[in-house]
Amino acid sequence: MKVTGFTFIRNAIANDYPVREAILSVLPLCDDFVVALGNSTDETTQLIKSIDPNKIKVIDTIWNEDLKEGGHVFADETNKALAAIPKDTDWMVYIQGDEAIHEDYLPLIKKEMEAALDDNNIEALLLKYKHFYASYDYLAESRRWYRREVRILKNLPGVHSYKDAQGFRINERKLKVKLIDAYIYHYGWVKPPKGLQGKVRNFNQYYQTEEWIEQNYPVQNTFDMHNADRLVHFKGTHPKVLKPRIESANWKFEQDLTKQTPKMNFRRTLLQKIEDLTGLRLFEYRNYKIVK
Repeated sequence: MKVTGFTFIRNAIANDYPVREAILSVLPLCDDFVVALGNSTDETTQLIKSIDPNKIKVIDTIWNEDLKEGGHVFADETNKALAAIPKDTDWMVYIQGDEAIHEDYLPLIKKEMEAALDDNNIEALLLKYKHFYASYDYLAESRRWYRREVRILKNLPGVHSYKDAQGFRINERKLKVKLIDAYIYHYGWVKPPKGLQGKVRNFNQYYQTEEWIEQNYPVQNTFDMHNADRLVHFKGTHPKVLKPRIESANWKFEQDLTKQTPKMNFRRTLLQKIEDLTGLRLFEYRNYKIVK
C-alpha cells in the first residue's frame, strides 16, 4: 500500500500558518509528500524545503489571482498538487496548512486505509474536526463550524478539489466515504484579537471585494468573538509536533472566553439544542456520501 500526502501553501510565515507542523503530523503515514508551493514573498520556500527533502516533492506554482472569488484559487492549487501525485499511489492524505492530526490517531487511520484498500464501495475516509479558536485552550463548537470532511482518499481517476478546497468530488459527484473515529485539529483561528482581525481580512480577500472588507472588517486592534458562536474549554492534548509552537506562542486571555461569545438566535439555538441532545445536525451540508 503506497500513501502520498499533499497540500498547498503560500506565505505561511507571514500569515502564521503552522504548515511545518501540519506536514510533520501526517508524514509518518506517507511514503512521499507533494507540496504545491505558491509564489511566496516570505521565507516559506526555505521552510518547506527544510522539512524532509527525502520525502517531500515541491511543485512551484503561481497563484491565479483571477480565481479569487469564492476561494476557487485554493482548489486550483490543490489540484496542482493532485496532478503531481505518482500514478502508483493507493491512498492520498490531504492536510491543509493550518491543520494537524494527533499522533494517537495515526495507527487507526493506517488500519482503516488497509481495511478499505480493496473495498470499491469506499472511495475516501471521512474525519471529524476540532476547531481551535483564539488560543490553543478553546474549541469552537457550534453549527457554524463544519464537523467532518474528507482528508484521506483513494487515488482514483476524476478526483478533484471542490469549490474552495474544503472537500473533494469525483467526476462532479460526491465521494462515497466511511466515517472513522479520528480527528483533524484545525488551528486556523488560533490567534490573539489583532491576529484574528488580520486573519479575517486576509481570508476574505479570496472571497470578497476590498470595499466589502473595509466596510465589514476595518483595520483595528480588537476583535469580537461573534464568529465562534460558542466556545468551550479544550481538555485534551495537542499533537506533539505542535508542542514547541504552543509553548512559545500560546496566549492567555484575562477573561473566560466561553462567557464572551454572544447568544445565538432562536432558530440556531433550537437546532443546536437538538444536536447537543441527539448528535444529529439537521440541514447539514455534506459534500460526501457516507456509505459505512
